[in-house]
Amino acid sequence: MSNSIQGNLSSTTRPRQMVHSTQGSSLADILERVLDKGIVIAGDVSISIADTELLHIRIRLLISSVDKAREMGINWWENDSFLSSHAAKLEKEADILRESNVQLKQRLDSMENELKLLRNRLTSDTEKLNEK
Repeated sequence: MSNSIQGNLSSTTRPRQMVHSTQGSSLADILERVLDKGIVIAGDVSISIADTELLHIRIRLLISSVDKAREMGINWWENDSFLSSHAAKLEKEADILRESNVQLKQRLDSMENELKLLRNRLTSDTEKLNEK
């Protein structure tokens, strides 16, 4: 009986190990956290000679999951025809509509010109009838 009590006492009196945030985290865990929360990296690069700035680059990098980006209102890739087949299809349809619009405008201009000619002819014929 003393052995079982002693065994229980020794297991409860053992010092606990301190767990650090980096312990037990694999690369997959870290990546999951970064994608879930998002991370922003920002910096400026400036190249100057004798107080004359030649080049200034502002770097802004956001790393997050697609869901997190959408939650923040970022979805530019959905409308980029190089990244989205749906956007490419919409772009082709827009090109077709633009061409159709140009053709319709040309037809409308032609019809307006014909109408103007008919009105002029009608006015001229009316004037000739009034003269007689």
